[in-house]
Amino acid sequence: MKRISLYRRFTIAVILVLFVGLGISSLFVEPETLSKNSDARSQRSAVSLRLQPYLETQASLPDAIQTSFQGEDPQTFHVKYTIDPHLQKVADDLLKRDKPDYSAIFMMDAKTGRVLVYSSFQKEGPYENLLQKATYPAASIFKIVTATAAFDKKGGVSPQHKIQFNGGNWTLYKKNVMLDQITRWTRTVSMREAFAKSMNTPFGKIGLQLLEPRELEHYAERFLFNRQIPTDFPVDPGVAVIPTEKNFELSEVASGYNKLNLMSPVQGAMIAATVVNGGKMMSPYMVSQLTDNENKVYYQGAPLLMHEAMTEESSHKVRELMEETIISGTSRRTFSSLRRNRKYSEIEMGGKTGHLTGKNPQGQVDWFVGYASSGGKQVAVGIVTVNKKFWTVKSSYLGQSLFKKTFEEDLEIANNR
Repeated sequence: MKRISLYRRFTIAVILVLFVGLGISSLFVEPETLSKNSDARSQRSAVSLRLQPYLETQASLPDAIQTSFQGEDPQTFHVKYTIDPHLQKVADDLLKRDKPDYSAIFMMDAKTGRVLVYSSFQKEGPYENLLQKATYPAASIFKIVTATAAFDKKGGVSPQHKIQFNGGNWTLYKKNVMLDQITRWTRTVSMREAFAKSMNTPFGKIGLQLLEPRELEHYAERFLFNRQIPTDFPVDPGVAVIPTEKNFELSEVASGYNKLNLMSPVQGAMIAATVVNGGKMMSPYMVSQLTDNENKVYYQGAPLLMHEAMTEESSHKVRELMEETIISGTSRRTFSSLRRNRKYSEIEMGGKTGHLTGKNPQGQVDWFVGYASSGGKQVAVGIVTVNKKFWTVKSSYLGQSLFKKTFEEDLEIANNR
């Protein structure tokens, strides 16, 4: 089955490359058409293609770009962004201060898809846009996909669903997953606790006991694995390789203990945003306007609803799991000071961590995807940090810091009324 999985991964990659390559020519449209074209996805893709050369070679977003349409002479187009200058500076300063080997922070408005933070950092080497890459193992972030598939099933399950298992919390051995033998060492854990503490064997058993391979594949696609993300900036598609049979490989995928399934910080933020947005997935956009030297508008950014990735009922269940991660799970220490602060007591926060060794870039991948919601404002982050040897900062700390700064001013105003 390993050979089959590698073959399928290669096939998926080839299909995606062909898809992108064949679609490029149709996206070069006249400037007048950009603002009138009813196909918002094509508009975004056209803008993305023109931004790509700039975002690949520099760390900051360009205020203006030189480009041409349909063979015309190149001209200057001025770009206005949705980026929040205050939050962008907070993110940039955090990464410059802590200096991880590699890190990328992506933050978006969960309701509209507006990009608020777009920050990429690396300590050494030629600059790469780490936000654009989908080369990081999805690791335990994939547990969100597994949980959603289980909750959405007819008859469903609840966060209190009990799983019996043998073995350690974070190891994953075939005998502990494939056998249902009850021994004196058998433990019982709720889905809520297993998710919050990122326990692999219980989630491996969920994949085998509650889901069919096609169901897990279907929900992976709903969360945009193996699919292009319609943005106005370049980002690689995530990859998920799902086995066709109920076997140990399926348990590896369901638990996230798998290096074949890859994603970007952009996709991570979209997943968290979908959870807090009642299951509705918004496509992120960061170009609010594109104008020429005469201030003529060639492109106007706007929210784009993609689809309902999960039912609203299931989104509330997943939120319960992600909140528990903050309260008693893998992010409890990072968020404890913020949760104890009365000033921030009204903020609902949830998250998911993930850890696995990656190859591009090489090192220990540390994920945090999460959301924060208060007073009608909902934001989501996708943060990845890759460390070669020594850890300088945790991705969950970066997320906590951004959540704090996002609501700090609003809460001060509310408390002074």
